[in-house]
Amino acid sequence: MPVLNERAYLEHAVASVLAQELTVPAELVLALGPSTDGTTELAQSLAAGDPRIRLVDNPAAHIPVGLNAAIRASRFATIVRVDAHSELAPGYAARALQTLERTGAANVGGVMRADGRTPFQTSVARLYNSPVGLGGGAYHGGTHEGEAESAYLGVMRRAVLDEVGLFDESIRRGEDWELNLRIRQAGHLVWFDPHLSVTYWPRESWLRLARQFRATGAWRGELVRRYGRRNGIRYFAPPALVVLVVLALLTGVLQLTGALSGVLSAIVGGLVYLPLVAYLLLVIGVACLPGGGGPRQRLWTLAVLPTMHLSWGLGFLEGVLRGARDTVDASRLGTRNTPLP
Repeated sequence: MPVLNERAYLEHAVASVLAQELTVPAELVLALGPSTDGTTELAQSLAAGDPRIRLVDNPAAHIPVGLNAAIRASRFATIVRVDAHSELAPGYAARALQTLERTGAANVGGVMRADGRTPFQTSVARLYNSPVGLGGGAYHGGTHEGEAESAYLGVMRRAVLDEVGLFDESIRRGEDWELNLRIRQAGHLVWFDPHLSVTYWPRESWLRLARQFRATGAWRGELVRRYGRRNGIRYFAPPALVVLVVLALLTGVLQLTGALSGVLSAIVGGLVYLPLVAYLLLVIGVACLPGGGGPRQRLWTLAVLPTMHLSWGLGFLEGVLRGARDTVDASRLGTRNTPLP
């Protein structure tokens, strides 16, 4: 478990891991980044109270660096990746071990079930769970078990990790997708089991969400630079939306200044405005669908969905054009995590 500024979530996340009922020995290795909100002190207290918890340092604060440090420090044949912003469902680990054995897979993952505590966070969670929000990957709500492109978090065979190499420490986001690509290229199986469930708590504010999605998009753009068409077509929808918005703004300026007029103006305007009108109607429709919550949550949906798509798309274009370089997810920095109720 890589950990950075997660004081409000860490204790619940750790409890959900330690509560897993297993018939084999297990440990929980926390890779501690340079937190500023008291997370490190809390982790040390938790470790002092349970010998199953072990601590390693992650001064770089980057997720793949922390994951590799924890894996190297671990002592058992199966690696269960967990997250400080998530909580495992009861029976998760035992079911995952059974699925590994039953399928012969190298990596098994399940469903990421996002949840929220505030109208904003609940709105984000609903869109995480919707194919309109994050593009319909199996782990965002799939129901059919089978071979998968990647796995959320992942329960992995240590021998396969040793064979293909650990997480690529030059990648700051999307490191799980890249690792699973290498696993599949080596001839191993990545498997999705919808009976495995993890509760994920999204970012707690609009700014944090925008920062997270921009960084994630930038690293997906970097992965496109590195691996090209191995990336699914769904990843190109948000940057296409950004391009449409830019073209609509340019078209509007040209129309207002008279540089674009007549039949050509009508044709160009239709090509760029109509898709955006359709997207706007889609956003409104998603906000009005049953299950959208109260008025505040529905209003947040109108802001959150375009924020997710445009931030991700903008980051993607930056990543494709110049590379992700030193882009990091700054949404975990600071001490404004939503407190537990």
